[in-house]
Amino acid sequence: MAISFESALGIHDDALLLRARRAEVLANNIANADTPGFKARDIDFASILHGELGGEQDPLSTELAQTQAGHAGEFIEPDFAAELMFRTPSQPSVDGNTVEVQEEMARYSDNAIRYQSSFTMLNSKFKGLVSAIKGE
Repeated sequence: MAISFESALGIHDDALLLRARRAEVLANNIANADTPGFKARDIDFASILHGELGGEQDPLSTELAQTQAGHAGEFIEPDFAAELMFRTPSQPSVDGNTVEVQEEMARYSDNAIRYQSSFTMLNSKFKGLVSAIKGE
């Protein structure tokens, strides 16, 4: 009988990848905290999870279109970039930057904890599969 990793692992592998991508976005926000006019972005985890679980496409989401060959699209995958949203700051700065470093760092820490829990869950799933294969 073949092992189906899709059914054995559930959504934990996708959640791990999404958490890693969110860490990149949050780190980018923190790195640009002093850049005038920079707009903080984040991921709507719930809508992505809804889409992964087979939900209907969000009618408000937009697809990116490369209108010219010179457009760079490799920094963030186009499918992923469509899920990024701008954040509304509680205290906007004079220079137009919307990054609030303390909040970004708190979100980054929360995301790291959730990443670790997804990793731990995946690790336990793989240990269970290895035990099943060995017949333990």
